[in-house]
Amino acid sequence: MAEEERELESENPSAQQLIATVALADEIIENNATIEALHGRLGEILPPLMSRFARPGWDEYFMSIAKVVATRSNCMKRKVAAIIVKDRRVISTGYNGTPRGARNCNEGGCPRCNGMAASGTALDECLCSHGEENAITQAAYHGTSLKGSTLYTTFSPCLQCTKLIINSGIVEVVYNKDYPLNDRARALLDECGVVLRLLTIDGH
Repeated sequence: MAEEERELESENPSAQQLIATVALADEIIENNATIEALHGRLGEILPPLMSRFARPGWDEYFMSIAKVVATRSNCMKRKVAAIIVKDRRVISTGYNGTPRGARNCNEGGCPRCNGMAASGTALDECLCSHGEENAITQAAYHGTSLKGSTLYTTFSPCLQCTKLIINSGIVEVVYNKDYPLNDRARALLDECGVVLRLLTIDGH
């Protein structure tokens, strides 16, 4: 009895605190009958508990995929990716890096990124395509229409990518972080009726 009392409660907060633990429980199963009775009680309690597990919404789901795609980037400056979705199905992906067949940026392929130019400078020396640009051109390469689709991107699009987004028929852009040079891009998306939404997801 003394041992049980020590486990039930104690002045030491690091000790067993079974009474306090029971008070926190959502469900209590008393295992004081047959094994069949225990299994029956578990069968009642477990299905509702299993349904409580968090399930991401579609926005979170697709942005999480875009973040994984960004890990494929070979750019020395910033890893960015975009995916294009239609009818809740991914139809194209892209990440920033040098053109098909060219030496990768992380192998010295882009003079601007490897020269560590300051942000916003020497853009005429950059050989890397942006994630949105690659997602759009990949769709064109495989003959996939983007009309009426949604683009999820880890950074809001620059002006050049914005023009491609508009002309390809994409109707919505969801982005995770702001690109620093995009005021004109925002205005153009708004003027052309493309919805722009911020969706911040931590991680990666």
